[in-house]
Amino acid sequence: MITIVYCHPSDGSFNHQILQSITDRLSGEGREYYVINLYGEGFNPVLDSRGLHSYVDGGSVDDEMVERYQKALRQSEQLVCIFPIWWGMMPAMFKGFIDRVFTKGIVYDTTPEGELLPCLSIDRTTIVTTSEESSDIIAPFFDGYLTPQVFNPVGINGVSWFNCDHTTDGSAAHRQEFIDTVTAQIVR
Repeated sequence: MITIVYCHPSDGSFNHQILQSITDRLSGEGREYYVINLYGEGFNPVLDSRGLHSYVDGGSVDDEMVERYQKALRQSEQLVCIFPIWWGMMPAMFKGFIDRVFTKGIVYDTTPEGELLPCLSIDRTTIVTTSEESSDIIAPFFDGYLTPQVFNPVGINGVSWFNCDHTTDGSAAHRQEFIDTVTAQIVR
């Protein structure tokens, strides 16, 4: 199964156009996928004191939505994340998804020495972002942090990052070419 984590508050956004292109193509090819629409589903990204226990020590998260998201990740061979770059990084909603969903004993575990052990086995991951700044400015975050320090240790592997930079001041042809490229990459 392909799990798509979509993180944008507006259904009229360029990010939503990307999501629509991908899901239309997957549906047309009869492929199984599941969309996690963080804003659309009213996901609460706040890691509170109750959730902190699960985050640190493992165990039940006592949140049906979080459990559903964890189940989807555990059943996925492919992951797609779609979000804008705001202030040079991911939206707080997506960071909250990581904080609340990536819990010990479900998404990762640890050795007695504290080394992380992955509980997921996602072979192919595509991160799709949109930004106003050039891709080379934000690449270090994805290549040097998110992929090796967050995704790979929990078993989210084969990460490719695609960013449509200069989204607002770029041409319609630039944006359409980006949609076509990422859709082909994901559906291949």
